[in-house]
Amino acid sequence: MITFPNAKINIGLYVTDRRPDGYHNLETLFYPIELRDILEIVPAKGEQTTLTVTGIAVDGDAEQNLVMRAYRLLQSTYNLPAVEIHLHKVIPFGAGLGGGSADAAYALTMLRDMFDLPLNDDELANLAARLGADCPFFIYNRPLIATGIGDCFTSTQFSLKGKYIVLVKPSIAVSTAEAYAHVTPQTPQTHLAQGLAKPIEQWPMCVSNDFEKSVFKTHPRIAAIKQRLYDMGALYASMSGSGSSVFGIFDSMVHCTDAFSDCFVWHGECMV
Repeated sequence: MITFPNAKINIGLYVTDRRPDGYHNLETLFYPIELRDILEIVPAKGEQTTLTVTGIAVDGDAEQNLVMRAYRLLQSTYNLPAVEIHLHKVIPFGAGLGGGSADAAYALTMLRDMFDLPLNDDELANLAARLGADCPFFIYNRPLIATGIGDCFTSTQFSLKGKYIVLVKPSIAVSTAEAYAHVTPQTPQTHLAQGLAKPIEQWPMCVSNDFEKSVFKTHPRIAAIKQRLYDMGALYASMSGSGSSVFGIFDSMVHCTDAFSDCFVWHGECMV
């Protein structure tokens, strides 16, 4: 079985307060985009489950990869046979795009379907939450308003279908821990759903990412990318998650690889 785990962007991200457990509550909209990894899972020829990763180099022991952890999570409850897993990485990591979380969620779904496990999507999402806060979103994989630590979802009719996205990821890495350490939680003046209900041309005044203030101060290159996207005609531009990727939403396709020659650049049509 082969699938294509997709990335996400955050449209608006408010860090509302710090929880007693040390995590932060937030409010954001997860939006799936067509930037994709490739994940293949097939029955093993031997008795051991293996993971092979190609594409973008991923450091660390294979057992710590989220895909392998997804397999082990299901194996702890169900008598899964050994499999061979091949992951081809295209989605940059440390970018606020949820690539690793997507891979894990797709692995859970694939294994459920391959071995006919008695799990519905909600049950699978609860398991996915053990792997990371972003993972449950990719079980549903449609635009959703997220609260809590990003694992409590509210359905929305939000759509960008027909618009185009340019995504730019510089070589800069911004760790999630670094971003949260410098953000100041606060209750937003306007709830995200209210801001997103306005015309997209008004979003720059009412839809924001709370991480930008501190991240831009430390990494002005990321702020410059956002401004460049606006200069190129973006209706709205923002950092995704805690960075370092920045996206712009356009009315028509824009090819701008030359404008960001030292960065990873992806552009595609919004499908939902």
